[in-house]
Amino acid sequence: MKRYFIAGNWKMYKTVSEAVALASDLVKKLSDCGEKIMIAPPFTALQAVSEVLKGSSIILGAQNMGPEESGAHTGEVSVLMLKDLGVGAVILGHSERRHNYLESDALINTKVKLALKHGLEVILCVGETLEEREGGRLESVLRGQLAEGLRGVESSVLDRVTIAYEPVWAIGTGKTATPEDADAVHAFCRGVLAELYGKEAAKNMVIQYGGSVKPENAAALMAKANIDGALVGGASLKAESFVPIAKFRES
Repeated sequence: MKRYFIAGNWKMYKTVSEAVALASDLVKKLSDCGEKIMIAPPFTALQAVSEVLKGSSIILGAQNMGPEESGAHTGEVSVLMLKDLGVGAVILGHSERRHNYLESDALINTKVKLALKHGLEVILCVGETLEEREGGRLESVLRGQLAEGLRGVESSVLDRVTIAYEPVWAIGTGKTATPEDADAVHAFCRGVLAELYGKEAAKNMVIQYGGSVKPENAAALMAKANIDGALVGGASLKAESFVPIAKFRES
């Protein structure tokens, strides 16, 4: 039976005590969940949440990382620091990093390869803006983000790479691509991955959907052939909304 990858991105929310409380609640309520689960608290809460997650099946994720192992990079957090805290996965190329902080495909690619070099799992985010979609550039944008983001990544490590398709216009807006529309874009992404790595590798890669995923639409999205999980934003900030998404099979 297919196992889905449900990840929660807490963004710049939750103090340490709030993060510990939520993580503790999730450990209890998701102990019987058969899906692959990850939560990505803010950097300040990683150590405390790492302690909470010990002994559970929930993966500790980070929301970003610096492109260097160490050095004079004020304000950055390195892959070595993340590993030291028990982080197992990192979200890279999120649209907020691309558009608000102007991260380029080349920079994101550097981070992807560094994370993989050190044994972390990577969630590589791709997605188009509303302007790009309406201008007929959806496919060219996604093709570029996938090809450049994965440049130099060997097929032997693809089992540690997840692609997250997040239409920028649907993130935090309440708007969601229809399940059919999302599945069609996922199928396109899988086609690009097949061009890069072959059909078998593309078939085995996990592609998540992100963009206002809620308990109400999770099951319909997961039912689509090319959708293998969800990268959840706002709905991951409360157990009452994240748990039903993770347990969408029970809805």
